[in-house]
Amino acid sequence: MDPGIGLFALAAYLAWGLLACALLFSIHRHYLHPLSKYPGPAVAKLSDAYAGFYTLFGCLHLRTYLDLQQYGPVLRAGPNKLVFKSIEALRDIYNNDRVTKSHVYRLTVASGKPSLFNVIDKRHHREKRKLIGHAISDKSLRAFEPTLVEQVNTFLCQLLAASRQSRPVELSERSKQLGMDIVGLLAFGYPLQMLTSTENHFLMRGLKVGTFQNNAFMQWPLLKKLGVHHLMVYLGKKQRMQYLRSLQNMISSRVAQGRHAKRDLFSFAADYVGSSENEIGTSELFGEALFFFPAAGDTTATAIAALFFYLSRYPEVYRKLVQEIRASFQNGSEIRSGPQLHGCRYLRACIDEALRMTPPVAGTLWREPYANELREEPFVVDGHVIPPGTQVGVSIYAIHHEPEYFPKPFLFRPERWLESDPETLKRMNLAFCPFSVGPRGCAGKSMAYMESSLVIAKTLWYFDFRIADGDIGRSGEGRTGRTDGRGRVDEFQIWDSFGSTHLGPNLVFEPRGELWKEIEMKA
Repeated sequence: MDPGIGLFALAAYLAWGLLACALLFSIHRHYLHPLSKYPGPAVAKLSDAYAGFYTLFGCLHLRTYLDLQQYGPVLRAGPNKLVFKSIEALRDIYNNDRVTKSHVYRLTVASGKPSLFNVIDKRHHREKRKLIGHAISDKSLRAFEPTLVEQVNTFLCQLLAASRQSRPVELSERSKQLGMDIVGLLAFGYPLQMLTSTENHFLMRGLKVGTFQNNAFMQWPLLKKLGVHHLMVYLGKKQRMQYLRSLQNMISSRVAQGRHAKRDLFSFAADYVGSSENEIGTSELFGEALFFFPAAGDTTATAIAALFFYLSRYPEVYRKLVQEIRASFQNGSEIRSGPQLHGCRYLRACIDEALRMTPPVAGTLWREPYANELREEPFVVDGHVIPPGTQVGVSIYAIHHEPEYFPKPFLFRPERWLESDPETLKRMNLAFCPFSVGPRGCAGKSMAYMESSLVIAKTLWYFDFRIADGDIGRSGEGRTGRTDGRGRVDEFQIWDSFGSTHLGPNLVFEPRGELWKEIEMKA
């Protein structure tokens, strides 16, 4: 027999064999899999590549929302993934002591030791949470507030300088720089000076790449198995070395100053590091501090930029908030955390509405029962018995835009938090989860509210603002006619990278009378 014909026949048999395997695989995933009864896109039932594809374009939160609209309240978003959008699911998943973070969080561990973000073990999480809690307790935040206010004043000086030239200010970038400056001081007692110098801006770029990469691995684990991260490290070797040197400089600089030299994480938690009841040492503490950058910096930056966007598009809301702030204080120095600022209920409602419309983490936080779960009763989410090996979660963007909980969900209406009847308000609060809920919720929630409140209140005390002229004034908007979830002009657009990336708004600030002199004095 001709050897060529034999090879051709062998190749044909292999091709048919692979085709048969693929067909059987597809039949199993679609019709015989434990999740086969749940609706969802056909491609998602076959592979996590569906989620991975939309993750790479930063729009998985929008795709999930649209899929939930199409397929119903329970969505099969991957071969072994179910997404929900109900308050019952939120309770059953995130307030359940049988449930922990999904195994995919392990894919984000870079140094061998998990952080508060990606630790799965319940006991280790409690230890880390308790330690970090000392740094962001109410007492510690009050001690840190003077440092925070100094950074906010630097931010105001930047607005003043731009106002003198009627130069538009891009709030996304500026608020991220402010957030990084604050976190650098809170975590390491280190002045990054992002607002006044470009020297350390590479840290923001590095964090952006890092959060994007981690999100991609969590949604499409095959990328990590294929070693894509090694390629990214190789391509960005110079930047990575620069980043590591900078971190080492921050840590060594802080350690050299002694534990209580600064009001920061090292100082607030110093007495608890390495204690008999706590296994976390100094090196691990600084590892935890690194998580402050994406957790605190990104969260507050998104809240601040989003609120400025909505204030610029909703003039009546802007007028009411300005009126409340300027009637509540006699001068800018009075604006600090405390009863007066907490009494600005409309300000808190505006921040909550911005966080609802534009949650800093807009995607799905995956959870699963502990691997050593031995209880006989099934794991039930919103009435659905969940098969073993299934990841479950609630889409934060979807539940925040669910009309059952938030009527007219794409309308920016802070009044909903103040005027709703008790039953409606209860449902809203149960569905509101920009910081997640339960024991794994964001530890920096108080810090985020404190920073956002101070920035917004002080800015509106000293300045008026308007949307920049021309095309740059449209930055952050959706575009009419789009069908991918970005077709609403008055919705602030974010790109999901576990945290959020965004552009705009571009605003022109105008000082109020002679009040700008007070800013210069503080500078």
